[in-house]
Amino acid sequence: MTITVRPGSTVMFTGDSITDCQRLASEDGLGFGYPLRVAGEWGLRHPDRPVTWLNTGIAGNKVMDLEARWQADVLDARPDVVSILVGVNDMGWHTLDPKGYVIPVEEFEAGYDRLLAPLAEAGTELILIEPFLLPIHAVVEAGVALVGEEERRQWRTDLDPKIHAVRRLARKYGAHLLDADGMFAELAAKTGPEYWAADGVHPTPAGHAALAEAWLRLVA
Repeated sequence: MTITVRPGSTVMFTGDSITDCQRLASEDGLGFGYPLRVAGEWGLRHPDRPVTWLNTGIAGNKVMDLEARWQADVLDARPDVVSILVGVNDMGWHTLDPKGYVIPVEEFEAGYDRLLAPLAEAGTELILIEPFLLPIHAVVEAGVALVGEEERRQWRTDLDPKIHAVRRLARKYGAHLLDADGMFAELAAKTGPEYWAADGVHPTPAGHAALAEAWLRLVA
């Protein structure tokens, strides 16, 4: 089953930096990543079905940050479709921020559930994108932290249960799931992970194109 996007629908993308992708620096507010690619490809394929596209992603956001602004930035817009990609900052917060801590999967899932409940009650169509982490080999700077293979190993151990939480929530709410972590693992096996996300987290142009293509398979 796919989501039918009707003429005049409002589609919102939200989440962290992967969705944000410098949206405030772009003329249309969509940023320069997969939301822009989705909107462009949709417009090319369906000129007879104009859609209002919105992006409220904010770099660095965790589930708790989305909760704090959910009413004003998401619910008040009354979108017909909401696409959410969040979780990578919930995974690494304890290594990236001196005030951070390991966010238990139970806390992550409960907060995410609170985001979805009012949307489901309103009849909003939901697309949940799994958070993902690619196994690059370089040491990269992330704020004040250096992230190498050991940190990524810890992150992977922390992330996997959160991915399963997203899958459970997708089943609970009948949401469409974009299995981004699995998708990028398959792609990385063919080309190397850096081709899709040079730092293991933020997609390259090819990575954003892969996300957009997968997203578009969920709608009609």
